[in-house]
Amino acid sequence: MRTVTAVAHRGDPYRVRENTLPSLRSAFEQGADAVEIDVRLCGDGVPVLLHDATLKRLWGYDRPLGVLSSAEVDGLTEGGVPTLEAALAATAGHRVMIDLPGATHDAVRTIVGVVAECGAADRVHYCAGGETMLAVRDADPAAEIALTWTTLAPPRRVLLDAVKPRWLNYRFPLVDRELVFQVHRDGFLVSAWTPDTRRSMRRLIDAGVDAITTNRVGLLKALRTS
Repeated sequence: MRTVTAVAHRGDPYRVRENTLPSLRSAFEQGADAVEIDVRLCGDGVPVLLHDATLKRLWGYDRPLGVLSSAEVDGLTEGGVPTLEAALAATAGHRVMIDLPGATHDAVRTIVGVVAECGAADRVHYCAGGETMLAVRDADPAAEIALTWTTLAPPRRVLLDAVKPRWLNYRFPLVDRELVFQVHRDGFLVSAWTPDTRRSMRRLIDAGVDAITTNRVGLLKALRTS
């Protein structure tokens, strides 16, 4: 029987602040099969978990991450923003999807390098748009990739041949049975982000998606077994 992979978006953000170690742990306690995290570099080149370019929304400091050292970030957030290394240690034995918002080619190489150094390459996969995923493929020819796609126009074959994704990762309103059929026919898996209502999740499950990334992973787990 086909089972939809339940991916916890930034951990368990409805319960615990997103992209923190307690949020990741909470997601697995809720039954997540994997967690999605956002990774950016501090000014000293250390990868940490943060979606935004600044600390303002989550931590109240309107300071760009790129001008702060990892020690400064640690101090401003009282240890709340974990390094990628710490996150990989905290999720040992579990699957992790790394999103790479705003990543440069050099940042990608640094992040992929840390994943390798932590011995986590076999349980990590990456998601972002085409340019970023080309950089991941260049940094790690064996990386598992979910190519994020935001239109109904299919990715061009030249991009697919270069990126070699395992997944096509769509905004959930775009996904229906026909799209899933077409993507499966072309040899890829389908992931969808980020539905949070029972109705949307049920529709995606019925459409045949392979993975759903959600802020409400506990609800998804309950639907999956109902």
